[in-house]
Amino acid sequence: MADTLQSLSQQQREFAKARDWEQFHSPKNLASALIVEAGELLEHFQWMTEEQSRMLPPEKLEAVGSEIADVLLYLIQLSNMLGLDPVKAAQAKIHINAQKYPVSRAKGSSKKYDQL
Repeated sequence: MADTLQSLSQQQREFAKARDWEQFHSPKNLASALIVEAGELLEHFQWMTEEQSRMLPPEKLEAVGSEIADVLLYLIQLSNMLGLDPVKAAQAKIHINAQKYPVSRAKGSSKKYDQL
């Protein structure tokens, strides 16, 4: 079982290679597929109230989990294709966001950084 992002990334590379799918995995195609899967994830929450979205029944939670997996796998494939480390990119982004959204100004607010 893949228990790290790195091992999951390797599994995904091997999965695609075994099926000769790398030929279809351009950055453009992978980004497009990622957005399609993100849309399928969002579809599960369409027309729900905030409260309903926080209390998914088990069968809905399982379906949402499957879509989250699809999004993650396409994101990993895109990262692989571009030679990016998604963990390092996320850590850098957290640092940038911490500067844009200091606790003293952003705590409890949903405003964008330029509106704080």
